[in-house]
Amino acid sequence: MKDQQKQKWIIPKQHGAWAMLAIPFLLGAYAGGFAWLHLPLFLGWLFLYLATYPLLMAIKSKRKQAYMQSFYCYMAIAAALLAICLWHAPSLFYFGVAMVPLFLVNIYYTKRKQERAFWNDVAAIAVFCIGGLASFYIGRGALTVQALELVIFCFLFFLGSTFYVKTMIREKKNPIYKWLSWGYHGLLIIGLVAIGYPLFVLAYVPSVVRAVYLYGKSLPIMKLGILEVANAIYFFIAMVVLYS
Repeated sequence: MKDQQKQKWIIPKQHGAWAMLAIPFLLGAYAGGFAWLHLPLFLGWLFLYLATYPLLMAIKSKRKQAYMQSFYCYMAIAAALLAICLWHAPSLFYFGVAMVPLFLVNIYYTKRKQERAFWNDVAAIAVFCIGGLASFYIGRGALTVQALELVIFCFLFFLGSTFYVKTMIREKKNPIYKWLSWGYHGLLIIGLVAIGYPLFVLAYVPSVVRAVYLYGKSLPIMKLGILEVANAIYFFIAMVVLYS
């Protein structure tokens, strides 16, 4: 009975996803302007994310009932919170619709038991960035060029993290990923300068340094995770300063 009770509240194991969940949303709220509706929207967004993990686990697991119990619990809370948001801002529905095709990509890779596939990660990053757009929309009442810039900057940051983490763990012996990671980070800096955003290079400097300097070094998973959290916090602070 105790195991069944614990099973109802499964916590996702993808620790890096917490930064992806929070940073685009918080930056969207900051740039768009904070509103009281951000509170139920963020909590609803959080519980919706919590609900997706047991749902995806149920898709590939034989213990479907146990995982679905957790899904129902999280989803009930998410639905109640998001219903409040939709009541006050019905246009949020379209942000949810935009996420559906991307979530279907996650389902596809989960069924194939390839959750660590690169394109599955890209789809997940895009979903979290749409959450940032929704957050901006709540504060500003419309999507602007600034909102699109903001989520693109977030997308580029987390895409770089995806390349880097793969070179440090699952693809650490794959030279192709090494050059993909180094090439991506190098082009990111050059591209930002070329299109007229030289100051925003500052937000990505630690990402570039760690992608090159730490490559090939044997780091414990815990230390690797702590460094990524620190880098994500730096990125968040840098973006806040740049948008001040």
